[in-house]
Amino acid sequence: MNLLADEVAKLRQDGHDVLYVAEMAPGISDDVVLSGASARRALLITADKDFGELVFRHGKVTNGILLIRLAGLSPERKSEIVSLVLREHGSKLPGSFTVVSPGMMRTRLKP
Repeated sequence: MNLLADEVAKLRQDGHDVLYVAEMAPGISDDVVLSGASARRALLITADKDFGELVFRHGKVTNGILLIRLAGLSPERKSEIVSLVLREHGSKLPGSFTVVSPGMMRTRLKP
């Protein structure tokens, strides 16, 4: 999971149970991250586009991925957007691959 520390803090403040890879085991492979999220039945929040390839090209199992494409925004604004997406669309995220960018959200069910 690739999140800014401010985003993790905000999500935890909002009451979400957040595991942060950098706190647990920095440097682990994307496969291990995805497997761990799936085993925990957790939504994976990341800025790493490689997870799309793992899911759609390689058929890896996932409970859902939220890909944040918010480059250029402040950490505070990123936190607000991720929190808003979870609050307003959280029920649609499990089992889907969702991309969030400024002013846009696309959701695709995994194959």
